[in-house]
Amino acid sequence: MTFSAVSVMALLARLEELSRQRPDRVLRLRGQLQLPVGPLEPYELLIFRGFSSSTTHPTDFDPDQPVLPEGAVIETAELLQAPLNPAAEQLLAGPASPEVFLESCGWA
Repeated sequence: MTFSAVSVMALLARLEELSRQRPDRVLRLRGQLQLPVGPLEPYELLIFRGFSSSTTHPTDFDPDQPVLPEGAVIETAELLQAPLNPAAEQLLAGPASPEVFLESCGWA
């Protein structure tokens, strides 16, 4: 499922809210960005303790600015054990649709 720009921002806000309750979890979102020039580009976003951070693209320093530009498409989500260890990631759930993680039971 794809989300409109408004619903992407609402989705991220809800996922950030839920992540505050689970400091032992990291949610990784993957999708595609439509940049002003060129084809779609893949991106990766991590949500941890209420904050979103892109691992693939620069983001605005202002936390009130959207972390994903208009036209972003979220394709999959994975739940990981925190703290992250890139050498030994612990995948707890996914890849799945981001909607799976809109309820607190998805973070268990």
